[in-house]
Amino acid sequence: MFLNQLPTSPDPNNVITTKGSNSIPNVVKLYDLKSMVEENAVIVFSKQGCCMSHVVKRLLHGLGANTPVYEVEEKDLNDVVHELEKMDEGDCWKFPVVFIGGRWFGGLDRVMAAHITGELTPLLKQAGALWL
Repeated sequence: MFLNQLPTSPDPNNVITTKGSNSIPNVVKLYDLKSMVEENAVIVFSKQGCCMSHVVKRLLHGLGANTPVYEVEEKDLNDVVHELEKMDEGDCWKFPVVFIGGRWFGGLDRVMAAHITGELTPLLKQAGALWL
């Protein structure tokens, strides 16, 4: 699935992985991470199978955001972190990594804090992730 073919309706299965097959090269090399961040109102980068990433994904989908999730396999973590470090000022690249409106937002703790204080929904609306 290419970036311009991502589903447009909220879909909890809207997941891109770095897992490749014999005919498809590693996704880390196919996708320009910066373009992915710029082209999506919200995007989550997560470790494959991470429970904290699952919480962020479920929260954002529960709010109605169609959030693509880029799941990174263990063997690709260093490459992805290196690319993320090059494009934004984030200083703590622990997964999940959430970008809202093309800018690094934070991880699970920041997303949960923004949700609890009522700041998350307006941020998602401003970024164009919610149609409310």
